Amino acid sequence: MQNILTLITDPRNAMLTPRLSNAVRDALALARGKVGPADWLDPGVACDIPFDNVAPAEAEAAARTALRGMPVDVLILKPENRRKQALVADMESTIIRNEMLDEMAYEAEIGEQVAEITRRAMNGELDFYEAIRERVGLLKGQPASLLDRVAEKIKLMSGAAALVDTLKQHGVYCALVSGGFDHYTVGIAAQLGFDEQQANHLIVEDGAIAGIREPILGREAKLEALRRVASQKGITPADCIAVGDGANDLAMLGEAGLGIAFHAKPKVQEAAQYNIRHGDLTALLYAQGYRRDEISGRG
Repeated sequence: MQNILTLITDPRNAMLTPRLSNAVRDALALARGKVGPADWLDPGVACDIPFDNVAPAEAEAAARTALRGMPVDVLILKPENRRKQALVADMESTIIRNEMLDEMAYEAEIGEQVAEITRRAMNGELDFYEAIRERVGLLKGQPASLLDRVAEKIKLMSGAAALVDTLKQHGVYCALVSGGFDHYTVGIAAQLGFDEQQANHLIVEDGAIAGIREPILGREAKLEALRRVASQKGITPADCIAVGDGANDLAMLGEAGLGIAFHAKPKVQEAAQYNIRHGDLTALLYAQGYRRDEISGRG
């Protein structure tokens, strides 16, 4: 069949049942669709439902109605070129749970002021470049030791290690691309096994934070990273999967063959074609058709 409707939930909940998948299949049939049997990628967590003769938007709406608000993500995908050959991932609030500028600000006791700027910038309400200059400016003069103290607070997003390890085992090139700081991307990339990383660089002078190196890497740099990685690997952006949560991720999400907004800001969810709102980062694997026994830590 020409389309796949994939249902995914949080593996820590694993509440996806045959009854729910059958309710979605029935809804597609009522929309005059041709519907195939459910293919369980991971019982309780993810399944594929092949279908034809229903427009993707109508199929997604029918599925969400049938699910009645259950915490299940719905993706409408094509079977061809489903498994991508490169991953380009945002870091903060995506691969890790933290927003590192916010963490630095709270450590410096100006957290609320900086966090509000971050929230508005990530939701597309403020210019990203001016917002990061303003936030770094507020931290100017703070001791450089602050950077290492805050690094101890980093927490990986659930499923991050499984995502990167599984993709690496299947020969996928993995790039970590952040609008944050290389003081943190270097360590996270090494810890998880990313093939490369890029991020902004904080200037430290006389043992204190002095500013940010220009040019600042943001929306355009992430899009360019996607294109560069594809070119270097001899593939196209259509052969890549990208993931992020903020407004400065939208350009790369829109150009990637599979661009997923992960637990994203509301305006980003509205603009993105694909959203994961409930699952963890292993949802990116299920979206590509990986099965439970292929996923690191899920066997």
